[in-house]
Amino acid sequence: MKIKDINVAVLRIEGTNCEQESYDAFKRLGANPEFVHLKQFLKIDCNTDETRDILDYHCLMIPGGFSAGDYIRAGAIFAARIKSQLQEQLKEFVKQEHPILGVCNGFQVLTELGLLPGFDDIIRPVPDACLYLNDSNRFECRPTLLKHENRGTCVFTSKIPRNDVRLIPSAHAEGKLLFPLEKQDQYLKTLEKNDQIVFRYVDPEGTYAGYPWNPNGSPMNIAGICNPQGTVFGMMPHPERTFYIHQHPNWTQTGLKNNIGDGRAVFESVLEYISKRF
Repeated sequence: MKIKDINVAVLRIEGTNCEQESYDAFKRLGANPEFVHLKQFLKIDCNTDETRDILDYHCLMIPGGFSAGDYIRAGAIFAARIKSQLQEQLKEFVKQEHPILGVCNGFQVLTELGLLPGFDDIIRPVPDACLYLNDSNRFECRPTLLKHENRGTCVFTSKIPRNDVRLIPSAHAEGKLLFPLEKQDQYLKTLEKNDQIVFRYVDPEGTYAGYPWNPNGSPMNIAGICNPQGTVFGMMPHPERTFYIHQHPNWTQTGLKNNIGDGRAVFESVLEYISKRF
């Protein structure tokens, strides 16, 4: 498949943000992104010619923000609205190995949906994980350093060398990845065994470190995970915000070079996967 024929749905509802940057990232690489409001998938409150079907797209992206005001829990209402009517379509989408990217609030939605970590079923009836309040109990917004830990499973990072450190900004209040207490150690070991850990927070020396380098207190400094198949990927930092090098805070010192930012490879990787797979 040619990249120009790849259809990407950038999903949004009230309270989402960074959908424009997400759209632009795919568009600038030659794909065919489209803003899709959840109501278009649900086929409510819109004209017939505005309705959409998940299976008409090759990739689904759930961007960041504070969907539905993050009431109850971050991403919980967005996920409940998706699950209420679109669960079977979403299962089929994942079964066909179409990729789904959730960034920040999108990651929270993926855990609330039961799509991540995805150990046993495509969608779990009850979530196995959540993104909880940061240890600082406040909103953390700044550049963060991420080490790429994946050994080749995740289709969103195939173009990033293993152990490469990338500067990608974080902006969240609920980013601490947690599992049921009695299963947390087991689940963390399973994530490692299955090659589901994609990014970890590090300090400038590339060493796992606590606050402020780990902005939320996630165990094992986890910043992003994928499902066992590598096609569903959630991360708290925002790769769409560093598509260009001039979006990095130190670009005046390093120069523009080829103007390729550290987040661009996430989008390049998934488009390459789709073009080869479909």
